Order: sequence, then C-alpha cells, then structure tokens
Amino acid sequence: MIPLDQAAAQPSSRRNLLASAWPAARLAETLPARELVHPFPTAAERTGWEALPADARAALLEAGEKQLPDAWQALPATVFLEFQRTGNRSHYEALRDRRRNRLQALVIAECLEAKGRFVDEIANGVWLTCEETFWGLPAHLAPQKAGAGLPDAAEPIVDLFAAETASLLAWTGYLIGPALARVSPLIPERIYQETGRRLLAPSMTRDFGWMGFSGEPPNNWDPWICSNWLTAALLLDRDGPRRLASVSRILRCLDHFLDGYADDGGCDEGPSYWGRAAGSLFDCLDLLHTASAGALDAFGSPLLREMGLFVCRAHIAGDWYTNFSDAPARLDLNGSLVYRFGKRLGDQTMMAHGAFAAFHRDPNALPGETIGRQLPGLFSLAEMRQAPRAEALARDVWWPGIRVMTARLKEGSAAGLYLAAEAGNNGKSHNHNDVGNFVVYSDGMPAIIDVGVETYTAQTFSPQRYQIWTMQSAWHNCPTIDGVMQPAGSQYAARDVHYQTGDAAAELRSDLAGAYPPAANLRRWDRTIRLDRAKNEIAVMDDFALAKPAKLITLTLMTPCRVTEDGPGRLLLAVDPAHTLRVLFDGHALHSTIEEVPIDDARLRASWGTRLYRILLRADSPPAHANWTLRISTGGAE
Repeated sequence: MIPLDQAAAQPSSRRNLLASAWPAARLAETLPARELVHPFPTAAERTGWEALPADARAALLEAGEKQLPDAWQALPATVFLEFQRTGNRSHYEALRDRRRNRLQALVIAECLEAKGRFVDEIANGVWLTCEETFWGLPAHLAPQKAGAGLPDAAEPIVDLFAAETASLLAWTGYLIGPALARVSPLIPERIYQETGRRLLAPSMTRDFGWMGFSGEPPNNWDPWICSNWLTAALLLDRDGPRRLASVSRILRCLDHFLDGYADDGGCDEGPSYWGRAAGSLFDCLDLLHTASAGALDAFGSPLLREMGLFVCRAHIAGDWYTNFSDAPARLDLNGSLVYRFGKRLGDQTMMAHGAFAAFHRDPNALPGETIGRQLPGLFSLAEMRQAPRAEALARDVWWPGIRVMTARLKEGSAAGLYLAAEAGNNGKSHNHNDVGNFVVYSDGMPAIIDVGVETYTAQTFSPQRYQIWTMQSAWHNCPTIDGVMQPAGSQYAARDVHYQTGDAAAELRSDLAGAYPPAANLRRWDRTIRLDRAKNEIAVMDDFALAKPAKLITLTLMTPCRVTEDGPGRLLLAVDPAHTLRVLFDGHALHSTIEEVPIDDARLRASWGTRLYRILLRADSPPAHANWTLRISTGGAE
C-alpha cells in the first residue's frame, strides 16, 4: 500500500489569487463598458434564439404561455412572519419562488418569440418585484438592526435571494429592456434604482458576514451572492467608478472564499452545495472571462481545477453522491454547469460526467435553475447533446483538507462495494456531529448511509440545531458511550489520521476519542475502515480503551434496507429484492436491535422514501479495552 499525505493541507497564508492577478488598473483596461458587455443575444437579436434546438424552443415557449393566465402571488406580511412565529420558512419561500419562476419563464418565452405577447405580464412582474419590501428570505434577517420579524425597508440586507432577484432583473433589462421601455421608460429605470439601492450600494458600503472580511473563511454564500452581484454590476451599473470598484471588491470576497479551501479542492459542505460553492465561483469567473473576451482567465489555476472536480470525485453511481454534512444523498446535479465548468478547464472527465448528469433522469431535459445558468445552458444545449456521456467513477479519492476518503473496487465501474469515510471535525460548514462516520453502497445502491438533513426550519441554523436528530452522532454510523454523543465545534476532531490505498485495499484509520467530550471517558477509540478489493468486503475495526468502566456502548448503523436478524452476530440487508448484504459482528460482545424510523419530511423522502432503519449494536457492561470488527460483504446466509 502507498501511504498518502495525512495533513490537513490548509493554505498556510492567504493566497490572494484573484485580486493580485487582476488589480483595479488591469480591470479598468480589460473590462468593457456596460453597453458593450454582450454575453448572449438579446431578444431583438433573432439569429441566436432561432438557432436553439426546436424542441427546446417549443417547450420553453409553452412554459411561458402557461404563465400568462395566472395571477401574481401575494406575499402577505403574516406569511413572512411565520418564520419568527412558528419556525416555518417554506410557506413564504414557495410563494416568493413562484413569482421569480413565473417572471423568468415569461422573459425566456418573450426572447424566443419576440412578438410582445409576454411583455405586459413581464412588466407587471417587474413592477411587483420592485414594490416588494425585501427581496430575500425571512430566515436571513439576522444582520437587520430591527431584529427578526418583518424587513425594515430603510435597511437593505443583501442575502442570497436579494442578490438573485437583482440578477434576474438585470438579465430582464439586458434581454428585453427596449420592449419594457415601450410599456413605460420608468420600468427599466425602476430596475436600475431598486437594484442599486438593494444590492449595488449596500454591498460597497457594508461588510456583510458572507463577504469574509472578518477573517473567517466564508461558506457558499460568498460566491453565490458574488455571482449575482457581478451580473448586476456588469450588465446594469451606469456608475463607472462604482462598477469597477464592485468588481474589485467581488474579487477580494472570492479570495476569502478560496482561502477556506485546501489545495485538494475538497468541499466540506458536500456535493449538493458544490453547485453554489465551486459552481458559483465558476459562474463569476466564467462571466468575467466572457465579458473580457478571454482576457480575464483564471481557469489555469490548479486549485480551481481541484474544486471543480470535487463533484465528479464525490459521485457514487447514478444520482447518488457521497453526502456528509447537510447534503442529500440523491442529487439532481446541474449537468450543464458541470459540463461548462469542465470545458473551461479542458477536463474531459468533467465534461462527460456533466453530459451524463444533464440527461440521466430525462433524455429531453432542459437547463434550468436561475436565469444566469439557464441562458448559458440553453446556448450550449445542442453541443452538450452531442457530447460523450460517462459517469465519473473514480477508484480512490482522498481529500486531506476535509479528511474524507472514497474507494471502490475498480476505476470506471459501480460494481461491488463502495466506501466513503470521514475523520474530520465537528466545526464544518453545514456541520453534522459525525466524526468517524462512513457510508457503504453495493452495486451503486445505498446500504449503510448518511441520512442527510430535513427541510430547513428556524431551528436548523439556530443554537438548537443539534437537538435535531439528523445532526446527532447517535444517528450517524458512530459510537455512543453511555449515551454520550459527539458535541459540535472544530475542537472535536479525529486524531492521528492515516489514509492509505493500493490495488489490494484502501483504508482510513483515526482515533475518534478527540471527537467526544470528557464525559465519554475515552482514552482512545481507534477506528479503521477498510475496503478489501479482493474479497469485496468492508471491515470496520474499533479498538478502544476507556478511562473508567461504561455501562453501555452502542454502535449505530443507518440503512434504507430492510434488515433481517440471521442469528447472533449476523444481519442481512435487502438492498433490493435480488441483492442482499451480509453484516457480521461478534455476537457474544454485541447484540443487535433494529428500529424502524418513519420518514415524514419531504426532503428526506426524496432520497429514502417513507422509512429508514436504525441498527443498534449494543455492548452491556463492556470491558475497559476491546477490539470489535464489523464485516460487510455481499451474499446472503452461508
């Protein structure tokens, strides 16, 4: 076996990659005037729109037509207040999203047809949006001086969705501004005024936490907001000095985000957030590349390449992805984004995986998400339909920065067992208390899982976060000692982490004792998780020593599979009707209990259906020191 670097691999100092490469003087020389920024054809430029695939044009035109007879949704104050009153955030978000989605569908339909049939309704949507007190979400009012509740119109807060709304309006003005001006010249002017007041001005005069100026590396909010801020600045801002200053400040914010990544590009927020982490970083850099006719090109950066490839390397099979933290296991990946990212990097694996993901669920799927992603997706659709498609199925991956490994039997094949394991800390972005957790898939189907996270509520990002069961180590594949679970905080971390791989096996070894508080009375808990390629077997070896006797130690296994006890120390997991996994353990030291866990939450049901199972392997009055081995292999009873 070949030992690999076990260090955390975080950058030792600030890289300052973008701001140093593109200082204000170079930006001033390179960026064209607002009127000359031309990333896509406007509605008046018919050749580009008429060249889109005919079926896509027909489907998107029909989608816009369906919006014409609808009424615009009201956004009542009392629904906004539900977040403060009950913790529910989804009711308001659903109403607000219908407004945004309707406006986007109408704008795209007008661009496709360009006969003015949709313009009045677009004007209504734009005006109504500009009349909203706050473009963001009730859950994002923490920076507001007036506190939670209703938004203060006098204090614009720049959150994810205020920025997305500004971008939608900027694209609307870019694409059909003259048509809106014919309805009234005050409509394009209102777009400019409101976007300036709500996004462009406060982003230059206030240090929001997502910007990273406090010194702590920010999470996905940083590039996500920056991508929309950059869009509004480049397409809309008439104030030349502010426009240039905005781009410079955006680059500094993106540098702060990059400083949170190790050189391996590992995303501790998981694959589902990759799209709004590295993916939004790509949105920024791709827009700058396009606006500058390629003069501003960051795609030769090794770090950017590693960050881009993360989502391919986290792929298990089909639409299943390694999902530690708040990420779901089943992901509808934006294949167009991955394809275009890979194309900029010149990476064939990423391009092929993007093309696979784009059409995996639906061979006639069209690019979606926000308009800033729908547009480049549409104008690359014909090319992507002809591109080679192949799942990214890496044999071995090790991200020392986040201390996560993955392994399968053979490069390029989902056959056999797949293992992912982590030995990081409990202070991650979107953290779950899960040091030492692992997942197992068999022939691309889930067997031992990370449950993920339920639909977000006020509690999800509150001081009560770890009262939620999905966040707790006892609901991950981790030990629990006398009821003591892992706490939150980066100080609770695995120690002595070692990873190695070779043709015969891949394994991750670490001491989990540092992830538990003193009340667990652990001297050490050495856990080795190994995939044996020759045997097609996974072994979980726990070697522990207690500082004082315990009454009960429990090992948890979470599974979507129906579980059958097949005698002491033997469990059978029905992966599907024709596919069974065998779980073997010391039946004298540990006894098993299986709990059925009903799933009512819509977000969890999207991955797991209506129920899960929790396997508890219990040791009553365990010895102060013991070695336990759990073996997972294919096949049923011997």
